[in-house]
Amino acid sequence: MPQKTIRDLIRTIPDFPKPGILFRDVTTLLSDAGGFSLTIDQMAEPYADSNIDIVVGLEARGFILGGAVAYRLGAGFVPVRKAGKLPGEVISTSYSLEYGEAVFELHADAIRPGQRVLIVDDLLATGGTAAAGVTLIRQTGAQIEACAFVVDLPGLGGRARLHEMGAAVLALCAFEGS
Repeated sequence: MPQKTIRDLIRTIPDFPKPGILFRDVTTLLSDAGGFSLTIDQMAEPYADSNIDIVVGLEARGFILGGAVAYRLGAGFVPVRKAGKLPGEVISTSYSLEYGEAVFELHADAIRPGQRVLIVDDLLATGGTAAAGVTLIRQTGAQIEACAFVVDLPGLGGRARLHEMGAAVLALCAFEGS
């Protein structure tokens, strides 16, 4: 029996969170020990020789993936959180969601100018969340090496949006449609 791929281990849930949406659930991938290990290996490998200083995980599944990728790369890990979750001085940026606006925050002293950063999250759809992460990290003067995702939904334009911002994109698999 052939070994399952990362794509095979991602569950699709129809009509969630609303009718017509095919939700790509990575929790089934994360709960599979072999699949989780393969995911971290494949996310980290392209950057093994890039001297990444900091891996940034976008709330919330980016924390799970980003922490493991940072460990694999021998880099530090920094969370980008939703507003009001971090103590101390923060920098922030707002971004649009389909239902309104949200705010991302980062500790003001978490990333230094010139550090090499890899942004990690589970899924790239319209790119709004990732673009906010890019904007926030650029405020620190750091250099963004790339944005890495498990899943890309290419029909929703996120990759093109990040490319327009000058950010390289890695996605381990893609699903057409919504």
